[in-house]
Amino acid sequence: MSVHQAIADLARSMHAIPESDRTAADSVFEAVTFGAVEHVPGTDHAGVLVVDAKAREYETIAPTDDIMIHLDLLQKETEQGPCVEAAWEHHMVRVDDIATDPRWPELSARTLAETPARSSMSFHLFSHQGTIGALNLFSDQVNAFDGDAEEVGLVYATHASLALFRARQQGDFRSALASRDLIGQAKGMIMERFKIDAVQAFELLRRLSQDTNTPLIDVARQVIDAEAE
Repeated sequence: MSVHQAIADLARSMHAIPESDRTAADSVFEAVTFGAVEHVPGTDHAGVLVVDAKAREYETIAPTDDIMIHLDLLQKETEQGPCVEAAWEHHMVRVDDIATDPRWPELSARTLAETPARSSMSFHLFSHQGTIGALNLFSDQVNAFDGDAEEVGLVYATHASLALFRARQQGDFRSALASRDLIGQAKGMIMERFKIDAVQAFELLRRLSQDTNTPLIDVARQVIDAEAE
């Protein structure tokens, strides 16, 4: 299969993801990373590193092998490296020779000692509500990536960005629906117990939230839990 056909198939798979199907969304990330290994010249290992900007927590998505998992782990532990730098600061970071690159000495030493990786490319993924990330490609060869590899890698990074945005957007949507359902349930319990209408029940929840400095969804959950006891 040509790289153009593979990218076209990937685009179609993204548009086919049902709103509620997390498994299908995960399969898109796998298509991105495994497709990058197959079609980006020089790539031996690939994965998507997602960073929660507020909590500074790291998550590896769709790694192609255990080596990729360990490479991300090294960058999480040292909080430095091309993947982290691409996620936080730069559009694209390329390392032609990990052994001679002076930017991250601690990480480079551990990478050389603990993995076969010798060069890398990392592409920044667009942020969404505090979430940022990078598509990370590693090679076991020095000077594995050239201009052509950068161009194809950028296409896969673009698809990864869109997939990440869609997955986070769907997650936010499902979370909002769940919150609305909980608040509605709590409101119904208050209406029945105190014989008031929906507007008054919601106002009571809102005032409890303000008076106790507690998020509205947590107040609703407390009402439901108390009623169940």
